[in-house]
Amino acid sequence: MGYAKFLEERKPLAKQLVLELRKKFDYVSILGTFVDGVAITTNRATTSVGEPMLAERGFVIRVYNGLGYAEYSCNDLAKDPVAFAAKIEKVVTLSPSLSAKMTKIVQMKDEPHVEKFNRPDTGKEYTAQEIVAFCSAKKDEILKQDPLIVNAMVQVSQIKVSKMFITEHKELEQFYTWTNATFVCVMQEDGKMSFERVGNQNDNMEKTLREVSGRVEELVTITKKVLHAKHVVPGVYDVITHPSATGLIAHEAFGHGVEMDMFVKNRSKARGYIGKYVASPIVSMRDGAKAFPSVGSYFFDDDGVIGQDTLIIKDGILQTGISDYLSALELGTEPTGNGRRESFKRKAYTRMTNTFFLPGKDKLEDMIKSIKHGYMLFETNNGMEDPKNWNIQCVVEYGIEIKDGKLTDNYISPVVMSGYVPDLLKSISMISSDLEVYGSGFCGKGYKEWVRVSDGGPYLKARVKLG
Repeated sequence: MGYAKFLEERKPLAKQLVLELRKKFDYVSILGTFVDGVAITTNRATTSVGEPMLAERGFVIRVYNGLGYAEYSCNDLAKDPVAFAAKIEKVVTLSPSLSAKMTKIVQMKDEPHVEKFNRPDTGKEYTAQEIVAFCSAKKDEILKQDPLIVNAMVQVSQIKVSKMFITEHKELEQFYTWTNATFVCVMQEDGKMSFERVGNQNDNMEKTLREVSGRVEELVTITKKVLHAKHVVPGVYDVITHPSATGLIAHEAFGHGVEMDMFVKNRSKARGYIGKYVASPIVSMRDGAKAFPSVGSYFFDDDGVIGQDTLIIKDGILQTGISDYLSALELGTEPTGNGRRESFKRKAYTRMTNTFFLPGKDKLEDMIKSIKHGYMLFETNNGMEDPKNWNIQCVVEYGIEIKDGKLTDNYISPVVMSGYVPDLLKSISMISSDLEVYGSGFCGKGYKEWVRVSDGGPYLKARVKLG
């Protein structure tokens, strides 16, 4: 297991192509990607074995023509760099009439940097047959737990990411892996159904499978509680968010809202609040490929910028946003290493990586004791944000009622948090010393452009609208 031979073999061609294109263009870069792995899912009726959702193999050639940037993507590099460069030049050259309408964009820097990054899975290497056997055994174990269980699903996926970024003066390579394992339980009684999941994630498959293996009883217990859960009476409540729900707030409240390609389009209210209070003075938040080891971590982004650790909110004050390289050029800021593509077939956007609130100093038991009546909220389901108006909607799987400073056995499900982002963040009054970050999901830009991200943080006490 290691860096893809496919990219290694094409590196000389990429270097030659860059030099050939540089005869015509002021800046040239080539991003090569090779993502493979395995995704195995089993349930009561079926077993599937295939590639992970984001598997890909291809290249993006980006050129600067003195006004702006054009890109050419392909599955492979031609063996004749001279002829290939001529073909690319013909495709990306703009007509005089179109060039006259363009606004000039600043040229990217091409600073010398040669480095390789390697983060392989250091645990046991599993065959597909061994993973299928694990999934099948755990599925059967879940199904045996309770007569109300109508289905169970076990999924294990591992991605192996190889990328190279080549310019005239830059030569970057990276290889890393990540494994996700998820157990799902489905129960039904009297026409009502509940569907819950637990999971673990790590860059070590052996550790991931070992840790998720012991969570069957927990999964079944939660699924049964949710099956009999009631609906919340709509209103404003004191709540404590489990780190998974905290991460959903981080992702939706000030994740999308500080993606700086939205600043360029004047579609983000956050642009006018840099240096201002947007949250409680005890709140701080980070994002970055270097900020936390999770599925959103990498050495360099798809613009060839080294991944960073960006402090977005410090003591309640909005510090900065996150950006891809082209958005940073347009805004006159430094790129933060957040330029990401769904694949070599898609353009790069500003995207989150690992987004999380920083820990505080409070103890969870004290946070619970401080609430006369409210709820503790668990498990991300989905969320939406309007960066232009700062409205937010976060859906979590379930909540547990808190009465007179104690957790009860009363469950509510599903639960929708909604409101105005600064109101929610300014209501945060206690933050635990815990820190958990989860990397089990995907994030879309609007309704498409899917990338893997993680989010999380500590437990938060806040006052929010529930429905």
